[in-house]
This record gives sequence, C-alpha cells and structure tokens, in this order.
Amino acid sequence: MGHGASGLRRLVRELAKFGAVGGAGLLVNLAVFNLVRHVTDLQVVRASVIATVVSIVFNYVGFRYFTYRDRDKGGRTKELTLFLLFSVVGLVIENGVLYAATYWCGWDSPLQSNVFKFVGIGVATLFRFWSYRTWVFRALPARDTVASAESFLESDISTPRAQQQMS
Repeated sequence: MGHGASGLRRLVRELAKFGAVGGAGLLVNLAVFNLVRHVTDLQVVRASVIATVVSIVFNYVGFRYFTYRDRDKGGRTKELTLFLLFSVVGLVIENGVLYAATYWCGWDSPLQSNVFKFVGIGVATLFRFWSYRTWVFRALPARDTVASAESFLESDISTPRAQQQMS
C-alpha cells in the first residue's frame, strides 16, 4: 500500500467497496436465512449455514469483479481456494456466535436469532476483510503495475490509428 494521504484514500475507497459488496451480501445472507427458516423445519444453525454459503458465492463475484478487480488476476485457482478457506473460517465464526446464543444461552426467538446472526456476521466480517485483502486478493507489486501500464501504452501507440493521429 502507498504512503500518506494517497494510501489512506485507497484504503477508504477499498473499505467503501468492500462495504458495498458486504452490505449486499449481508442482505442476501439474512434474506436466505429467514426464507429457509420460514419455509423449512431446519434447525437455526443449519438454516444459517445454508444462507452463509449462498452469500459466500455472491460475495466472491462482487469482490473479484468490483472491490478487487484491479488486483492480481493470476492464479485464480489459488485465489478461489484461499477465498473458500477463509470463507469457511468466517462461516465458523459467524455461525459459532449464533450457535452459542441459541444452544448455550437459549436465545432462540426469530428476533434473537436474527440479532445474533447479524452479530456473528459482523465479527466474521472483520476477519474476512483482513484475510481477503492480505491473502486472497493481493495487490500487484508496483513494478508489475507500472510494466502493465507501460505495455498498454506501447500497444496503443503502435497501432496504425494512433500513428496516424500522431502525424
């Protein structure tokens, strides 16, 4: 990451994009959770796991193609593997909070389940933000970014149309 104000601006922009995708993922997660609880007889944590899995898929697409679209795109298999690994850890954190509230504390009303599902998502989100930006969607080294920009400019200049415009 950069230094000073420009680095802070990039971090704020990244947090905003992460928050936009995460907020939409939160809505997907809670909607699927409540839908599954309403139309099935599944236990609360099982319904939550299903909802979390659906939101993981939704979030991967949003993070890859919106939040971190400018990050290294090489090694998609490794990226997806790491994303799933860290997402599973987030799933355990998120649903662990709900499990503890439901089965250890006896808080099992629909309102209580939604509150603790939301709290679990919040705790897991802190872990996910750190792990995704650190390990999954890694920033390109500065030299690769410069080389990529230079090759783009060189290919643009070498086209016949660009050469005609320069004459």
